[in-house]
Amino acid sequence: MSFSGLSTVPAVLRFPIGLLAALPALFVMDRVMTSLPEGTSAPAVAAGVLSETAIDDAPTRVAAAAHYLAGLGTGLLFVYFSLVAEAVLGGSSFLSVAATTVVLYVLMVAFFLVVPLPRAPGVEDTRRRVIGRDWAISAAAYLAVLAPLVVGLTLAAA
Repeated sequence: MSFSGLSTVPAVLRFPIGLLAALPALFVMDRVMTSLPEGTSAPAVAAGVLSETAIDDAPTRVAAAAHYLAGLGTGLLFVYFSLVAEAVLGGSSFLSVAATTVVLYVLMVAFFLVVPLPRAPGVEDTRRRVIGRDWAISAAAYLAVLAPLVVGLTLAAA
């Protein structure tokens, strides 16, 4: 498969593709998340921090809004990081897509582990570790869907 067509699609079209691809990626992430021991605790962590409540009592609407807005935003970040990787690596390639995916995965997991998770009220260390592990798995599932979808849809638009 040739990735050279990615860079021929203007950014003004690539960003909406990132948003569009984020929707099924979020759906898959949700399915994976609900099958894990801590289920939907990761979005509840964000809601708990935002509302200053324990994650088990965090508002579900705030959790859903934080989760889905972050997921859509991450679709845009994937496109942005792809454009940066293409500029740095001299064009679109398998390496630029792989580098984008790895960098975004590390940022997704590191951000969650460093910013909201330690600030979540009423979460003991053992549970914090399980939530962090579940988040890492969920983020991998999200990117496993997002990356090929963005590439495929972008190549289709080329």
